[in-house]
Amino acid sequence: MQEANILLVDDETSIVKMVEMVLEKEGFTNIYTAYTAHDALRIIQNYPIDFIVLDVMLPDLSGFDICPKIRETSDAYILFLTAKVSDLDVLTGFAMGGDDYVTKPFNPLEIAARIKATLRRRELPKRMYKNIKKNSHRFDFGRFCVDVDAGELLVDGKVVQCPAQVFYLLIYFCQNPNIVISKQKLLETVWGFERYVDDNTVTVHIHKLREKIEVDPSNPKYLKTVRGLGYKLVKEREM
Repeated sequence: MQEANILLVDDETSIVKMVEMVLEKEGFTNIYTAYTAHDALRIIQNYPIDFIVLDVMLPDLSGFDICPKIRETSDAYILFLTAKVSDLDVLTGFAMGGDDYVTKPFNPLEIAARIKATLRRRELPKRMYKNIKKNSHRFDFGRFCVDVDAGELLVDGKVVQCPAQVFYLLIYFCQNPNIVISKQKLLETVWGFERYVDDNTVTVHIHKLREKIEVDPSNPKYLKTVRGLGYKLVKEREM
């Protein structure tokens, strides 16, 4: 895990040094730093980066601007650093190819925790698939079906593109239908996060999942919110 290549991109030297120091104390040794978007792209082109901490506001190009460029050559996990907290800004980051975000100011230990959790999640598909009962590799919820073996989400009979993390979240709900699942449980099981995490991570991914499977995401019939407790994926017969 500690051999992972990590790139920190921020024009504030104090932030980069602070996060770098914490990561080194946590045992990470391959840490690269960049203070501009162009420097970050150069590093990504020359080194196999596994995890990128990317500030949204950079002096030359924004993190949102370079994210699609990064995705042309790298599948590294991208964690945005942002002072913005609106839903639109967060969803823009995901649309550009980001995987998650942290709002400033933040605890640098949270960055370390997220990196560790992300690296552990490399084994997540194997663990999740192993727990799926025999002959249950296809989950049918009426309007949509999840074909685990094919890695496909079908809605009204058509394949719908689904980001990996959203797909893993959907599989977990499919494995546990009609059960209320808390945000904390989702973070621990699907993300591997245990602490230093903003549970808005779950909220944003729930929103993205509803956009995939619901006719009207603002009035969900499948993935319901149970106020104060969490979320529940219900079978069509129970709606």
